[in-house]
Amino acid sequence: MIGRLQDKVALITGSDSGIGQATALEFAKEGADVVVHYLEDVEGADHTRGGVEAAGRRAIVVQADICDEQQIERLFDAATEAFGTVDILMNNAGVDASGAEVADLSTEVFDKALKANLYGAFFCCRRYIQLRKAHGGSGGKIINVTSVHQEIPNAGGADYDCSKGALRNLTHVLALELAPLKINVNNLGPGMVLTPFNQPAIDDPELLDQQVQSIPFKRAAEPEEIARLALFLASADSDYVTGSTYFMDGGLMQNVGQGA
Repeated sequence: MIGRLQDKVALITGSDSGIGQATALEFAKEGADVVVHYLEDVEGADHTRGGVEAAGRRAIVVQADICDEQQIERLFDAATEAFGTVDILMNNAGVDASGAEVADLSTEVFDKALKANLYGAFFCCRRYIQLRKAHGGSGGKIINVTSVHQEIPNAGGADYDCSKGALRNLTHVLALELAPLKINVNNLGPGMVLTPFNQPAIDDPELLDQQVQSIPFKRAAEPEEIARLALFLASADSDYVTGSTYFMDGGLMQNVGQGA
């Protein structure tokens, strides 16, 4: 049976754990080869590679700091050396909110979030576009992982919220610029997901129960659920979708201001 991503090449940043790892495995099940990117967790990246290969697809593991332009060049060079091109780019890697309110938020911490959550995606998008143009290819998919906090403000989250809001707008610009090339660019905006980002809640059922009370479904998402939405955005099923944000939040966005 031919998969929905048969023989496509996907580069997924931060695919050593969480949403990125689940998406890499989902893409592989649908026929894609995967560039597994990580920053520090080589064991997690190797686990992802093993899962991709178990699905009968090829994978390479590449370490890179997405905040560094030269390392992004190396990441894409490794991808093209192994697979010839990159069809699907998913900008998933990033950092969480520091928890500091603006009055106490240092420039260094604010800058760290912008570099990881915005500049990293910008560097990857730019290199991806250059690669697609150089290879004369028309068509492609970019998925930028944002957050419900691109819309919902979070006290103590200025660094994270601003970076994700900016990434949302980068997606809007790219959708217009890349439409002539038939490259779709969309945001995937998760709510609470059971990943290492939320490890304290995962480890404390009482805390988790408190945190999901504002979610109409009264639970957090599993990474595999986010991965299935990413699959739609990476496949031909979304060929007429661009510049959109798909929230996967159990109804949280609809519950804002309801006193929950």
